[in-house]
Amino acid sequence: MKRLFALVAALALLLGLAGIALAADDQLPHSGRLVFVTGGDVEISAGDQADAVIVIGGDATVEGTVNALVVVDGTATTVGATLESVTIINGTADLGAGTTVLGDVGRFGATVERADGVTVGGSIRDLTGDVAGFGVFIGAAAIVLWLGFGVATLLVGLLVAGLGARQVRAATALIRRETGLTVLAGLLAIVLPPIIAVLLMVTIIGIPAGIGLLLVLWPAMAFIGFIVAAIWLGEWLLGRRNPDAEPADRPYAAAALGLVVAFVIGLVPLVSLVLSILGLGAVVLASWRTLRGSQPRAALAAPQPVAG
Repeated sequence: MKRLFALVAALALLLGLAGIALAADDQLPHSGRLVFVTGGDVEISAGDQADAVIVIGGDATVEGTVNALVVVDGTATTVGATLESVTIINGTADLGAGTTVLGDVGRFGATVERADGVTVGGSIRDLTGDVAGFGVFIGAAAIVLWLGFGVATLLVGLLVAGLGARQVRAATALIRRETGLTVLAGLLAIVLPPIIAVLLMVTIIGIPAGIGLLLVLWPAMAFIGFIVAAIWLGEWLLGRRNPDAEPADRPYAAAALGLVVAFVIGLVPLVSLVLSILGLGAVVLASWRTLRGSQPRAALAAPQPVAG
């Protein structure tokens, strides 16, 4: 777990630190050379130069000039080297004789060994606070994005409930009355579109249709299906469990309640997928029957007015 967290922290830090090093022009010259290695070792010989050296799961030996050195889960060894900054994560930094670091030496879960005569222009500092702050920022950003997507979905759900009340009622009726068939239709709607899209993209003419099916129509249908399933969930929670009961003309309350509950329980793995499959099956089944010209069973079961 510690190794995984260190790797995530390293990737975040290298994006910032290496980016700053590549953009800076105040201490060491830049050549545009970037060395990035995973699972191997790197050596920068005397007289050689690199703007950034990033090693994950390996060792780095530097005797030349490097603007930014980042080593994750390994050992960074410098001898007679000149560097702007050094970052070591879950490893060891061995700053040998004749090494000059113009900036800071940052460490996270790592040790720094410094020989006599090594010059560090900045400081040797612990990056734990920086990583923790980055984690808080990412967590806050994720919550804001989740809430924003939830509000947007709620607005779309209310719009669907208002403009497509009859179609939504027909789809939710299918979930209540023909659950097994609806689930089967949803599973087929999950499996078949990618297969059809690949078959379409075999030919040049079918490539746009395949891409549109895979990237536009299929996700849109799944999204609408999630909204339909959430409205059905809201109706169930509001006590409208009787298939023959007359639902509201426009199920705004069911949409609002169902979507809020669906987003909360959707934090549990696979719950959103189950709702999407259920709603997608209802949408596909209702659309198929509409295209065939057959009436939904809910409409057939509804009492017909008697002429007086």
